[in-house]
Amino acid sequence: MPFPGAVPIPGSPFIRDVPAARALDAWRDAREAAGCPARLPAIRVPVEEAAGLVTAGPVWAVRSSPPFDAAGMDGIAVRAADTLGASETTPVRLPPDAYDVVDTGDPMPGGRDAVVMREHVHYAGETAEIRAAVPPYQHVRSIGEDVSAGELLLPEGHRLRAADVAAAAAAGATHLLVRRRPVVTILPTGDEVRPIGAQTGEGEITDTNSLMLATQAREAGCEAHCLPIEPDDPDRIAAAVKAAVTGCDLLIIVAGSSAGRDDYTARIVAEHGTLAVHGVAVRPGHPVVLGAVGGTPVLGAPGYPVSAALTFDIFAEPLLAELMGAPPRRRPRAAARLARKLASPLGLDDWVRVRLGVVGGAMVATPLPRGAGVLTSLVRADGLLVVPAGLEGHHAGEEVDIELLRGVDEIARTIVAIGSHDLILDLAASALRAEDPMVTLASSNVGSLGGLVALRDGLCHLAGSHLLDPATGEYTLPYLDRILEADVCVVRLAHRDQGLMVAPGNPLALAGVADLGRPGVRYVNRQRGAGTRVLLDYQLGRLGISPGAIDGYPREEPTHLAVAAAVAAGRADAGLGIMAAARAFGLDFVPVTQEPYDLVVAAGAMDSPLLAPLWALLRSDRFQASVTELGGYSTKEMGRRIR
Repeated sequence: MPFPGAVPIPGSPFIRDVPAARALDAWRDAREAAGCPARLPAIRVPVEEAAGLVTAGPVWAVRSSPPFDAAGMDGIAVRAADTLGASETTPVRLPPDAYDVVDTGDPMPGGRDAVVMREHVHYAGETAEIRAAVPPYQHVRSIGEDVSAGELLLPEGHRLRAADVAAAAAAGATHLLVRRRPVVTILPTGDEVRPIGAQTGEGEITDTNSLMLATQAREAGCEAHCLPIEPDDPDRIAAAVKAAVTGCDLLIIVAGSSAGRDDYTARIVAEHGTLAVHGVAVRPGHPVVLGAVGGTPVLGAPGYPVSAALTFDIFAEPLLAELMGAPPRRRPRAAARLARKLASPLGLDDWVRVRLGVVGGAMVATPLPRGAGVLTSLVRADGLLVVPAGLEGHHAGEEVDIELLRGVDEIARTIVAIGSHDLILDLAASALRAEDPMVTLASSNVGSLGGLVALRDGLCHLAGSHLLDPATGEYTLPYLDRILEADVCVVRLAHRDQGLMVAPGNPLALAGVADLGRPGVRYVNRQRGAGTRVLLDYQLGRLGISPGAIDGYPREEPTHLAVAAAVAAGRADAGLGIMAAARAFGLDFVPVTQEPYDLVVAAGAMDSPLLAPLWALLRSDRFQASVTELGGYSTKEMGRRIR
């Protein structure tokens, strides 16, 4: 039966929001009522093929390991009693019939109960001279030392690792009783969805979700299959669902779980099986469908990639662990300081992906972009922060609990850069990783001013800045004494061209910032605190143009590339940015100025081993050449300390 609280809200197609834990309970009850198996069948497999599977019963040793008393070292086997009194000054000499030469692992000869290491034996002809007494069973592995016949080796519900299967084989096992791998089937839906490799037109998207979910399933120890994409036809989707559930242990229907006119998943599950939950109090991933059809669990995952991935983690993974009789995965956790303020909606558990680094001995978490369709946030995430439904978020500097997606050692070697966006930092991140896979440069784009504030608060190692001071015409340096209390160093990264990014051919014939006030010109801006925003305001002030006269001035994007993307998509006619971003999107570029871009570093971090690879990279001719190839950069002063 559906969860008691999960009833339709009047006038709404959604079932009332259900907390994730209660949704899991409701789904479990629905599966039980629908006759879904609680455990997968047990099968017997060769021990060589058992790694990664979960034991379906206890594993008992059928023989001892080692099965005999064995030499634990290369040397000679002796009677310990024969060595009594041996010393450097009074050595004991053993004739050939009083010892046996043995190698590690050899059965101990009869009558011998100790081994003298080869390097401690001195020979005079065939006589062995011992210069130190040995106790009984020195360097001897007793029968059953590892495991004795009849001893419990592994319990039921244990996921087998390399050492486990080796130990089982040593204890005499040739086959093991395990749960078979769960079979997960993914059914993608949507008129707009196209297979990977197919050409996509306007309004069409590539089916990356099926690939991602199938890979998540395989990483969880499952067998995964992707079905062909079904269009938004409820009869065809229903037929595909009924056919698929006969051959899998979990069916994941991708998209169609929301409330749009072409979203049929909940209705199909309700009509052909049991609908337990539709709508979970989780962000992203709110419009989840949980139910069962034909005795098989069904999960309706949202079509946005971040939502789909999170849905698998929260709902599919615990189910699959239950089916295998294994404990669910638990990642390590750590406390971290939040690098910037994080707002969160009340009433929903908000799952936020973060970048992590260690600054001043404390872990720092920087939230990544949070859109449900921002696939790159999955790629770049080092950890997960869950803001509970009852909180409206966290303040910058507040300590939060993080689920780690990367190892602590990797996180400790992460250079945390916060501030203005520049493509050089992206290029440097790739070059550093290529040189040393343990080094990461994690840059977060909050604008030059935000970066300097983060540096002041000890939340990053360096801040990227090109902040113009209108009063002096200087960049960055005038702000340091105003914002930063501690001593800092400033390293010149590059000079770069800033200008208007416009459509190819510059169809509106824009010549400079003065033309942004013309009727019909749509502008896309950078966020408040960004150096590019300060530059625009400075130029408008010089020209006597009010920001209110610019169509699109309030519309903000966080990076140069995002501004270029908006222009390339036709959502704006112009945006101020760097030449390299314009080139990346095939746009024309109208130069406005050349400006310095600098890295501001806490004085104590300047000579740290963590930042040394970055300074070496900036001095590299090869790296400077690759920066020049981006277009619009001068690397003459790259790496020069200017303060």
